[in-house]
Amino acid sequence: MIEPLNDLLRNVSVPFSQAHAMPPSVYTSAAFNAAEVSDIFARDWVCLGRASALPNPGDYMTYELAGQPIFVMRDRDGSLKAQSNVCLHRMSTLLEGSGNKRSITCPYHGWTYNLDGTLRGAPAMTHNECFDKAQYRLPQLKCENWLGWIMVSLNPDAPPVSEQLGEVEGLIADYGMADYVESFRETHIWDTNWKILAENFMESYHLPVCHAGTIGGLSRLDDMICPAGRRAFNYHTILKDDRLKIALAHPNNMRMTGERRRTTFLLAIYPSLLITLTPGYFWYLSLHPHGPGQVRIIFGGGLSPDFAIAPEAQEHFAELKVLLDEVNVEDRGCTERVFRGVSAGAAKAGHLSHLERPNFDFAQYIAEKLGGFERRFDPVPMAAE
Repeated sequence: MIEPLNDLLRNVSVPFSQAHAMPPSVYTSAAFNAAEVSDIFARDWVCLGRASALPNPGDYMTYELAGQPIFVMRDRDGSLKAQSNVCLHRMSTLLEGSGNKRSITCPYHGWTYNLDGTLRGAPAMTHNECFDKAQYRLPQLKCENWLGWIMVSLNPDAPPVSEQLGEVEGLIADYGMADYVESFRETHIWDTNWKILAENFMESYHLPVCHAGTIGGLSRLDDMICPAGRRAFNYHTILKDDRLKIALAHPNNMRMTGERRRTTFLLAIYPSLLITLTPGYFWYLSLHPHGPGQVRIIFGGGLSPDFAIAPEAQEHFAELKVLLDEVNVEDRGCTERVFRGVSAGAAKAGHLSHLERPNFDFAQYIAEKLGGFERRFDPVPMAAE
């Protein structure tokens, strides 16, 4: 067993009231990072963004998941399919970036595939008596549309997303997240460990300081609720005031009542889908390790249907994007400083605040996946708050 894993197991084997932050070694170790890729990202569900980004047959986006080039494409029957992005001839990658294709043609020798991955044509193969076009189809991966999110897994035995996240659906049913309208999707690489950025999202303890120039004053630490996490996710909630109107339920929203109309959910779907969901807008990060010291990020967001169809929708979209870009600059600075800190020889993890309960649950999830740590949960189903 690698030493950073021993460090982590010691760290999570105490009650939360005695918990420390994760030890520096779990962020900096190349061996630990490799174990995360093979035992978590190659086994769990990973989010590639919103299904609405692929509205038409032939629309696609590419991704590298646990070292495997893949793409997700809207088939002619309207379904989403995740497939290997490697040609079955001489193994060139097929597609780059995102776009729309009527068919998939290898840029090396011109082998062409239908949208469902079956081989349509292969030039100059008639003299190979063993070649049978019908025997070729790009490997198919598990792919689901869960509440508007494209979820993909390399693991053929991964249980259905809804089976793992049914509790999330109950918690946020009145938000109608599946119908939120994405207005932007970007990719970035930051110089920090993926877990540092995930943990940064999971706690709002840092808001008044790290985000003093933007959203730090829009919520109070005393209003934050951080319940114990669940098997496939953790969350916390914040009550927003009326200084940011698009964070509140639109006047036309009749589904939500009372404090729910100003409650923000911060959902961390393991391993790396991070969603800020307000009654008026959402934004998200989907993370993947790029070695111990970098993280690849999908960053997107948009508005609830009520705000998206309002006469001032474009103004709202623009306002939201400016705000989120400013928040991202602040988060990047904070998380890259943390990675520089954990890389220092003198780094030592301190005790956690009660507002960092989600971080402790996340550490236990990592310990379970990599080291067999046994997590325990209250069997009583959660009710919507």
